[in-house]
Amino acid sequence: MNTDRETVEVDPALFRAVYDSPASLPGRHRWTTPEHDVRRLEKLLGMPAQSIGAPLWVSGDEPDCPKCGRRTTWLDIVASALKGVHDPAMIATVILGDRRYVNTEVPDAIAGVHCLDCHTPITGLRSFKCHNWAYAFEELAVVRERMRGGSGPTGRPPAGR
Repeated sequence: MNTDRETVEVDPALFRAVYDSPASLPGRHRWTTPEHDVRRLEKLLGMPAQSIGAPLWVSGDEPDCPKCGRRTTWLDIVASALKGVHDPAMIATVILGDRRYVNTEVPDAIAGVHCLDCHTPITGLRSFKCHNWAYAFEELAVVRERMRGGSGPTGRPPAGR
């Protein structure tokens, strides 16, 4: 693993200028997480249904698991990260929040990702990001409260999601 990896918050204007285009993603292939995996991801994180409304992009050298052929998505990345790397609330904040983060390193393969179905290591992923520019802070607070088991102010998922 590259020891020069660091994640830093960047100004939204810089993030958009550099990272907004899927063409900026490293690797030979770029794809989005399909809707059914986005819904499974919400369940995995304990988020209310329809909380994630932005495209979840992935890029890499090979889009599919080398063993079972399943398309690698944010679901695989998040399921792997929940095994001792990040907690669900932090991941939800990254996906739904208004702060932008980037990793600073040569785009080596993303370490520690395994196929959710067959558990084969996925070695060719290069990047993953979401384009969720308009998620309101108050709605994020409602989602996080519901993830903790509360009903939030309205008892319903945020509108429009």
